[in-house]
Amino acid sequence: MNLNWAKFLAAAVLLTLSQPAFADKRVALVIGNSAYQNAPPLPNPANDSALMELTFRRAGFDVVDARHDLSALETRRALRDFADKASDADIAVIYYAGHGLELDGTNYLIPVDARLERDNDVFDEAFSLERVLVAVEPAKKLRLVILDACRDNPFAKTIKRTVATRAIGRGLAKVEPNGPNTLIAYSAKAGSTAADGDGKDSPFTLALARHLTVAGLDVRRAFGFVRDDVLKATNNRQEPFVYGSLGGDDVPLVPSPAPAASVAPAPDPSADNRRDYELALQIGNKAAFDAFLAQHPDGFYASLAKLQLEKIAAEDAHAAALEKVKQAEQERARLAAVGAQKDAQAKAEADARAADQARIAAEKAKQAAQDQAAEAERKRAEAASVVVTAPTANAAAAPQKPVDVASLNAGPPQADLTKSVQAELRRVGCLAAPADGDWNAASQRSLSLFNKNAGTRLDVKTVTVDTLDAIKQKASRVCPLVCEHGYKVDGNQCAKIVCAEGAFLNDDNKCEKRREKKPVATRDSPEARQAPEARQAIVRRSEKSRPGMSSTGQPLTGLERAQGCYSNEAIMSGECP
Repeated sequence: MNLNWAKFLAAAVLLTLSQPAFADKRVALVIGNSAYQNAPPLPNPANDSALMELTFRRAGFDVVDARHDLSALETRRALRDFADKASDADIAVIYYAGHGLELDGTNYLIPVDARLERDNDVFDEAFSLERVLVAVEPAKKLRLVILDACRDNPFAKTIKRTVATRAIGRGLAKVEPNGPNTLIAYSAKAGSTAADGDGKDSPFTLALARHLTVAGLDVRRAFGFVRDDVLKATNNRQEPFVYGSLGGDDVPLVPSPAPAASVAPAPDPSADNRRDYELALQIGNKAAFDAFLAQHPDGFYASLAKLQLEKIAAEDAHAAALEKVKQAEQERARLAAVGAQKDAQAKAEADARAADQARIAAEKAKQAAQDQAAEAERKRAEAASVVVTAPTANAAAAPQKPVDVASLNAGPPQADLTKSVQAELRRVGCLAAPADGDWNAASQRSLSLFNKNAGTRLDVKTVTVDTLDAIKQKASRVCPLVCEHGYKVDGNQCAKIVCAEGAFLNDDNKCEKRREKKPVATRDSPEARQAPEARQAIVRRSEKSRPGMSSTGQPLTGLERAQGCYSNEAIMSGECP
């Protein structure tokens, strides 16, 4: 009896050791409050909660309870139901997106039907953070509460204080969890507010979805990466913060994948074909490839052998064409040397030209056949290197099918990736040129501009898939809008500047009032255009030459008057004194 019992116990122990360890049970509650009845609606919480629900489901959580736009009664029931689900769980997570409020150092979550007219209403209409912590308390290994509730709260601006000393803080207050293995994560540090971001999801939630459920990543390190991403996305204006502590062991939300069992590589069914083909390729003549095709008439290597035969045939045709050209040239030279008739020499000339044209055609055909065979060999070498250097466990079990030469594509060209990056740079406002696949200086400058405005350090010399992914993460314009002269920024577009009547657009792109022109005096008379000295001389001369006066300026005598010396013309003639 004792011996049988010992055998049974030993078998039970061996059976227990051979079973895999049970995975932790993980449960999550996701709440997103957007449709507030007594405050402006919040668009982002609905999107953020949907993203986190998808994140937890993809991470393989056993329970993901997603609720939206909960009233006070619905919130109370949701917390109570989740506490029951967390009673036998190892990890319990509550994610809340919506409005939150801090009153006298206590944090509250606000349901969508809350009516907060006075500060006393908070105690009846909202739920304290302590009540939320009660719902995750049964979890054994990790109790995690994530609050994306540090927004600028409209209730805090309109609420009336019944007690003058009662304080309503900005954002949420600092907390110190009482229970062990408890973490409380804020989207923004205590006393500060969080941004909704430019896209449909907040920067905090985007970073959570990216890092929180990475397999094998400790939850504290994950929140460290979240902090770095949010600081970068908000230009250091928003800093997430985690309160609480854990022990020395790593606590990932998603366990590390079990190491794959080593599987011996399956024998390659085409190994004989490859060996025979390589032997024929080494010999390199028509007989060798004919022998290979007789032994292996179908499949991938048979297609390669046929390409090699086409190449050999093209080379033989080119050699024959060269020989014909040589013979035609010799015949033409012989007829010219012996002085043959013109008709015979003309025929020899035509034969030589035809042979040369045939040579050119054969040379092109030979080059095309050689290129085709070389390309097939290059792709064969690439396929062989992939099989040798990157085997997979599933590939060993799957039967290998003959590979067609046409199926060995070289992959998407770099130009397509470049076009995609250029298109994304145009979308975020950093590139004005069209996406043409040419990574020129203008494209490099646009990526430098993106780095400057987005806080990234992407290599501007070359583009990769990482470059494309980094730009795609920006949901809206990154680079500031720059308008040409005559236009100004109006939202997300350039509007033409129209100046008022009497004004013009100056070089600084501003409207400037036109100056009135002052009248300028003109001098039309010949005397006015002459120098002052000339005008004075004329005046003096006219004074001396006026009627009744001689050229010396003395009064005329009776004789002078009798002689007619009483006019300016007579005086100026020189006949009068």
